[in-house]
Amino acid sequence: MIDNKILFIGLVVGIANFLFRYLPLRLGANRAPAGKTGKMGIILDSIGIASICSLLIVSSIPDMMKEHNKFFPTLIGCLTICLCFHKTRSITLSTLSGAAVFGIIFKVFMN
Repeated sequence: MIDNKILFIGLVVGIANFLFRYLPLRLGANRAPAGKTGKMGIILDSIGIASICSLLIVSSIPDMMKEHNKFFPTLIGCLTICLCFHKTRSITLSTLSGAAVFGIIFKVFMN
């Protein structure tokens, strides 16, 4: 028998990973990134953020299920990663920004 938590985590990660790969093709079909052409360039650009968000979800859901007070900071951190990546296209800056926002919100508002 499969544990419901494992099934839930797998579904969330799978859906998020799919959307991070599919949505750039649908939303960015009319504009190709600088230096890359066509749908292949869009796919390659979206792999980095899809990997980061998938790892974030996999590593944070079990923790959030135990400690519900981490949900809001994790949600804001994930949204920061997505917004920063959308604006800068930098995986490094997006990851560091998301981690910093998570830490600040958790420290200031949750303690």
